[in-house]
Order: sequence, then C-alpha cells, then structure tokens
Amino acid sequence: MNKFFSRVLFSIVALVSLTNTQCEENDDIVNDCDKWVIVDGDYYNNLESANFSFISIGIDEDCLSIDMSSSGCDGNSWDYKLVDSGAVAESFPEQRYLKFELINNEICQAVFTKNVTFNLEPIRIEGSNEIILHIEGYEETLTYSN
Repeated sequence: MNKFFSRVLFSIVALVSLTNTQCEENDDIVNDCDKWVIVDGDYYNNLESANFSFISIGIDEDCLSIDMSSSGCDGNSWDYKLVDSGAVAESFPEQRYLKFELINNEICQAVFTKNVTFNLEPIRIEGSNEIILHIEGYEETLTYSN
C-alpha cells in the first residue's frame, strides 16, 4: 500500500507541476523586431537620410524587415529609423506613407549589407486588418495584415 500511495502522490505532484507551466492568455508576447516605427509628421517631412539602397523589404507578422546596403567602414555604428507620416489615406484598404532613415557617419568606401526590422504595431488602424504601405524609394507597395 505504501508503494501505491507514493506512486499516486508522485503522479499528482507531476500533474500539478505541468499545469503550472502552461501559458496563460494574458502572458506578454515577446516581440523580435529590432526597433519600432515612429509616427511623427514633422520628423517625416524633415527627414534626411544618408545614401543607401534597398535590397528587399518584407513583412512577417508585425515586423517589417529591410535589407539594405550602404558604404561605410563596417556598418556597426549605423542607426536606422522608419518614420510614418501620421497621415492615413482613407481608401479600402487604408494606406500609410513611410520613410526609412539611415544614420551613417562612417567615411569609407566599402559596401555593406544590413538587415533591420521594425515593429509595425504603432501604425495599426482601429477597425482595419489590412493596410497598404508606401515606403519612399521602394517601388513596390506592401500589404500589412494584422
């Protein structure tokens, strides 16, 4: 009987431990994007970027991924911003306008390629689950579905 009681007790403790490790609905979701989109009309209108070239842009869930290249010494000191104009074109689906800013103070002739990601949550539109994104200097439009 003692062996049976020990096994039952062990089983109960194991089950309780497993239920405590289950995720709850309100657990914080980790965001893997590098940076957040900035929504600022004045910044957008006055933005001046270092020279760069887009290689590709894509969207994965709430992250906009930009592959770009520019000249520099190693690219480690570069900083990036993605700025939304704050304006929403009232079409179906709605449209937003963005500019990418590269801050590059490196004075070298080598060319480096970098990837940076931006969280798109700040540009969501209440009641809309699809937004067309226009990024200045990038010929294609992108569709952000949330």
